[in-house]
Amino acid sequence: MSVLLADDQELLRDALSTVLGADPRIRVTGGVGDGASAVEYVRAHHVDVVLMDVRMPGMDGISATAEVLHVSPTTRVLILTTFDLDEYVFAAVRAGASGFLTKDTRPAALADAVCRVAEGDAAVAPRAAAALVQHVRRQILPSGDPLASLSPREREVFGLLARGASNADIGARLFLTGNTVKTHVRAVLSGLGLPDRIHVVIWAYENGMVRPGDGSLRGAGGAEDHPPG
Repeated sequence: MSVLLADDQELLRDALSTVLGADPRIRVTGGVGDGASAVEYVRAHHVDVVLMDVRMPGMDGISATAEVLHVSPTTRVLILTTFDLDEYVFAAVRAGASGFLTKDTRPAALADAVCRVAEGDAAVAPRAAAALVQHVRRQILPSGDPLASLSPREREVFGLLARGASNADIGARLFLTGNTVKTHVRAVLSGLGLPDRIHVVIWAYENGMVRPGDGSLRGAGGAEDHPPG
């Protein structure tokens, strides 16, 4: 998969290129030092994943993330930064990022995160995950059924996704094969108009479908009204 490195420190870009280039699944195709250059690079070249710093001169990584996804909706953005402050976590995901890691992430974990994000999954550092959940704003559940576009089985999958279940967890809980789970996950994302599973969690919290603290789900129907045992 092709990866663009966007960071204002050339030395760090070189180090990241070496680390990621050692993984046979990854091909680093370029490096830029600011957000505007990242947008222009993606406009001119196909890129699977942009590894994006937050604080850069000119256009920062949060703004650049939104612009990159506007220019190339199929590109995924993985935020990599020194800062794990709450506002950056929430802003990055709000802008459309599929993951948020800090720069002390181990090389092997970073390479795996890039691959997961490229495949449509999400990657969030443990510290950032806690901040993300704490900062999701609950809103009043909209009138009507927000899951009307989903089949009963897709609602069950949504219920587990909203609580952060992995594909393996979903398969075990619902007695589904891995490929069937992937099909249902794609259908849920398409039906709700969401880019990846991390945004399913956010969407569920914002729409009042998950109660903070106990992980239970309201409105998904059936057994999904109760947390897994």
